Amino acid sequence: MSHHLVECREVSFTYPDGTPALRDISFRITHGEAVAVIGANGAGKSTLLLHLAGVLLPQSGTVRVGDVLVDSSHLDEVRRTVGFVFQNPDDQLFMPTVFEDVAFGPRNLGIPEDQLENRVLEALRSVGADHVRDRAPYHLSGGEKRAVSIATVLALQPKILVLDEPAANLDPVNRRKVIRLLTQFSHTRILATHDLDLALDVCDRVLILHQGRITADGNAETILRDENILRQNGLELPLRFQGPMLPKD
Repeated sequence: MSHHLVECREVSFTYPDGTPALRDISFRITHGEAVAVIGANGAGKSTLLLHLAGVLLPQSGTVRVGDVLVDSSHLDEVRRTVGFVFQNPDDQLFMPTVFEDVAFGPRNLGIPEDQLENRVLEALRSVGADHVRDRAPYHLSGGEKRAVSIATVLALQPKILVLDEPAANLDPVNRRKVIRLLTQFSHTRILATHDLDLALDVCDRVLILHQGRITADGNAETILRDENILRQNGLELPLRFQGPMLPKD
């Protein structure tokens, strides 16, 4: 199962305007783990996930997916292993119909046409979106777009699923669908989220990023119950661990 591993060693990255985004990031994620990357706005969460998917490359340090170094010479192999779901579904949906969007990746991987329809419909069914297969993506609701964007990645049958804010702007029903999907995915899951209750529902491990550095790494419930650690990193307790809200006079 070495191809399911993700490892960062002393990864650093600074944006062209001089803003440091990642500073000496090191961790190892093994097969089947569900890991939430949390932190305040600007902590470096999205930048880190983009490195895991090979969208960005480290300026120093290394990222490995299994035995493969994430660099410009191995991007095809990395992207066959890592499925990346962007925060904004519109960044992932660009074809005339939902079916064509979900088929786009597998078709580019050379999946035969006689297998393609089953692959696409299986992915759409897994997110409860097979009923929109013939619709234009821009006619979908926000929840439907999110579901289809996840289906475009599941159709590639990745071994590692990386998601940036998978439940952002979803209503409670669609949020629960995302939670159910992520808990049922049997391989490695890595997600960046501000939704700490979702992190508790899905993940057994949490990494906290603060100003581009990892400041905590451990059991999800232990960390997310620790009000002091969360406060030091610009975060609050998950709603389920907060006391009852008293009515104002």
